[in-house]
Amino acid sequence: MVTEMKKYIRIKKGKVKHEEQRNSLMTLAFAAISVLLQILWFVYVYYELYKVSTFVSIGLSFFALLCALAINGKHTNAAVKMPWIVLILAFPMLGMPLYLTLGRSGATRGMRKRFEEIDNKILHEIPQDGEVVKELREDSISIANQCRYIYKYAHYPVYNDSHIEYYNEATLALQAQLDALKQAKKFIFMEYHAIEDAQSFKDIKKILEEKAAQGVEVRLFYDDIGSAFFINKNFRKRMEKAGIKCRVFNPMVPVLNVFMDNRDHRKITVIDGIVGFTGGYNLADEYFDIVKPYGHWKDTGVKITGNAVKNLTITFLEIWNAINSKDVDDMKYSKFLPDACKLIKQDETLRRKWLNSDKGYIQPYADSPLDMEHVGENVYLNVIASANKYIYFMTPYLIITDDMNRALGLAAKRGVDVRIIIPGIPDKKMVYMLTRSYFPSLIRRGVKIYEYKPGFCHAKMCVSDDRIATVGTINLDYRSLYHHFENGVMMYKNKAVIDIKTDFDKMFKNDCKCVNEEFKDVRKTFLNRVGYSILRLFAPLL
Repeated sequence: MVTEMKKYIRIKKGKVKHEEQRNSLMTLAFAAISVLLQILWFVYVYYELYKVSTFVSIGLSFFALLCALAINGKHTNAAVKMPWIVLILAFPMLGMPLYLTLGRSGATRGMRKRFEEIDNKILHEIPQDGEVVKELREDSISIANQCRYIYKYAHYPVYNDSHIEYYNEATLALQAQLDALKQAKKFIFMEYHAIEDAQSFKDIKKILEEKAAQGVEVRLFYDDIGSAFFINKNFRKRMEKAGIKCRVFNPMVPVLNVFMDNRDHRKITVIDGIVGFTGGYNLADEYFDIVKPYGHWKDTGVKITGNAVKNLTITFLEIWNAINSKDVDDMKYSKFLPDACKLIKQDETLRRKWLNSDKGYIQPYADSPLDMEHVGENVYLNVIASANKYIYFMTPYLIITDDMNRALGLAAKRGVDVRIIIPGIPDKKMVYMLTRSYFPSLIRRGVKIYEYKPGFCHAKMCVSDDRIATVGTINLDYRSLYHHFENGVMMYKNKAVIDIKTDFDKMFKNDCKCVNEEFKDVRKTFLNRVGYSILRLFAPLL
């Protein structure tokens, strides 16, 4: 958590240009320092108790042992439990206060309850069509089982009446998004981890203001820390003055709170419940190569047209209402969940394109850190397990659990062509060092690692066997898989799947270099082995 604060406090060159933005950054820094001081105070109190007497010292040591045993008994990934166990047993004066303030999932009980209350009211609005599942099972039992898992544990159905279009660059996705926003008639929902009040957002903001003036309901939702470098404290007021409803996810406050480590990393736009967008890109200049801090920025996105957009709408409404909602009208969900296909048929322009497009199967889904079901990771694991010929991943970070490591290696051992693309120019040097520590074990098992040489790849996607693919916000790292609110789209037998495969093939041919030979012995020295072992041990806490 402290590392996460450091990451956000770090000022990138050229980002803070205005006094108001500096003030916003100072507020964030003050909150971070205040939280750090509170943690140090807990450590100090524990230390003072520890040295009071031998009896107290033994009692606290015994309590630390019980705490370690309790952590070990939890039903979660061993890699997540191990850092806390080691920290508590090796350094109880530091580990115990940190765990009691930051490590207990029960500390988010209040927020979890609010989400559960919303889910009980909203999820029944998108039931699974049994005929779609029956049709899918006749086509592929393994894919049907994957979709069944997502519906049963994340509660998002699969659709066969919707179209999905893939964009291999964020600039193309943004242009399509602008065109769709201009057609909005009833409502616009936008949820992003980071929004920058700069060139990339200028055209969007203009359209949102125009639509709000026309009576379209416009809602904007963003993560406080994710946007801290990019907007000032008056941004929300200016949006609301323009008629745009605006809410901030999990504002950073100078009070110790375990929930502050859970960020909203989703990227969603919904227009009239008919058209939806998602992908890896935020609404900030670097995502569209307007500024280039790390070479060419590779990002991707998808546009969904049809009833599958309902899943994106529900994802937005769930978090919108769970965070500071007092408006009773917000609970009238059905008005935001129209029969998209029926409306499309009434619009001649949309109708022609929709009728002539391939449909396939589309299942947008979301993941939450407030339950014990790690949907994002499990979707990836299921796709890996069902791969027969190949599976390709692109991710900005590669910090994976032993389960993921073993699944990738096992797929390669059984003859599947497993490839992973990571950035050629990293945005975080320590994270890249940690990423490298996973190379030897993956390479020994036959996984091929590629670097994206033009710059930084921020896309989060995979494709397998020319039939199934995912695109979304979920990185192959602990923060995405265990700590953040995320979303993605699984697609089967769509043209978009082939478009994603074509994009990978193009990158392998023109933009990527296989680094297997270079990194297979990266841990051969004693110092490297020790350093990487320590980094990987505490990776789940970074």
